[in-house]
Parts: sequence; structure tokens; C-alpha cells
Amino acid sequence: MLVDRDSLAHVTPMARFGISFASVLPAVEEAFRTGGGVPWEDYGELGRDAQGDANRPLFANLLGSEWLPAIADVHERLLADPPARVADVACGAGWSSIAIARAYPKVTVDGYDLDEASVELARGNLAGTGVEDRVAFHLRDAGDPELAGSYQLVTVFEAIHDMSRPVEVLRALRGLAADDGAVVVMDERVADVFTAPGDEVERLMYTYSVLCCLPVGLADTPSAGTGTVMRTDTLLRYAAEAGFADVEVLPIEHEVFRFYRLVG
Repeated sequence: MLVDRDSLAHVTPMARFGISFASVLPAVEEAFRTGGGVPWEDYGELGRDAQGDANRPLFANLLGSEWLPAIADVHERLLADPPARVADVACGAGWSSIAIARAYPKVTVDGYDLDEASVELARGNLAGTGVEDRVAFHLRDAGDPELAGSYQLVTVFEAIHDMSRPVEVLRALRGLAADDGAVVVMDERVADVFTAPGDEVERLMYTYSVLCCLPVGLADTPSAGTGTVMRTDTLLRYAAEAGFADVEVLPIEHEVFRFYRLVG
């Protein structure tokens, strides 16, 4: 539990989160007083490592064995010829990109992120995984028009709620997908309606929101100021504003995460 980084019971990243959050508390307090934000870079190496290591076991154990196989046509396309291309946007430490490539031996995966330190971390994590020839990490805006229509699957895992301009990001995802491509978003599974005092998951997500996700989202302007507690209706509204015709809440069960397929 403490030393197996791929165990679903691995809890040591939580301690690193605590130290990282404590280090920026004065800046967070000032942000709430002034209406400003705290950039993700200020959470430092501990914050990046904690985020990556917290999600690593989920991606390693569930992404390619349960979550993507639950989307039947996407699963079949990732196994088929010609080999599919996958864009993993806001890839962070890169574990989601690596897990997809490991689960689907034909695909190539491009991970995109705008945080230089995260891209370097992802490249380091890729070394020795056995999928170096099919995964690449890019310090690049995924909304670059040169990338339009290039991918059979476009993913964003646990990141939309952090975005200052989520509608623009979703619009970019729509542009990345080929005519036969799918767009899949994973974000927090919070209640659809707030009811005080909230369940255990929601209270945890409000903690993350106050200490990290909301300040990070407010670091750039203009900002939607979403925060970690992004309810289904909010994602549906963002997707509609980005030009998607429909959003399907996927029947993938997980106590913390909810999965969406954005259509059209």
C-alpha cells in the first residue's frame, strides 16, 4: 500500500498533496481575498508528483481493462486496423497515455499539456515502459489548427474543472476528433444537486477545490471559475457552448469519477 505505486490502495500521494497545499496557503488566502488565483506551477514538484501518482494506479489498473472497454465501439476501434490515433489532452504526468498504449498494442498516443514541467515528467515516466515507440508527449496547444481531425479518440482525464476557459478547451477537443472520432471526458463524480452537508465525496472535492483547483482555474483571466465540484449540468452546458450536439453520461461505475461522451 505504501510502496506499490500501481496499487489501488496506494495512499502516499495524499501526504505529498498535503505538503504542497500547505506551501501555497498564504497565496491561496490572498487569492480568495482579492479574487485572483494561484498558478499550478506554484504547487511545485510535490504537487505534480502527487497528482500523477494519485491517478497512476487508476489508469494502470482500470483505464484499459474496464473503463475504455465499457465503450464498445471505441474499444473495438482501438483494437482495429488501420491503427487508431489517440490525443490525450492535459496529460499531466502521462500515465493515462501510457496505460492506453499498453492496453491497445496498435494505437499511437499523443499527450498534450501546456505545463512544461509536467511534459518533462511524462517523458521521464515513459522511459522503460515498452511503449516509447507509440507514445509521445508534446508541450503544445491541442487547439492548434494543424492537428484538426487527426484522432479517432480524444480524451481529457480529470482536468476540465481546472481549466480557466473550459468551453474553448472542449471546442478544441471537438476539432481534434476525426469524422469517426470519439471524445471522452472523465471528471469528478459529485452529486447533480447540492444538498447540505454533502456526501463524503463531495466534501472531499470541495476541499480540493478550495485549496487547489479553484485557485488554479482563477490564475488566468477570463475564467469560468469552475472548481473541482463540477456537476453534470455544468459539463453539459460547457459542451453545448463548445458546439457539441449531445453529451452521454457513460454507464461506467466509479465512486469518484464520472465519464462523459461528447457527441457531434
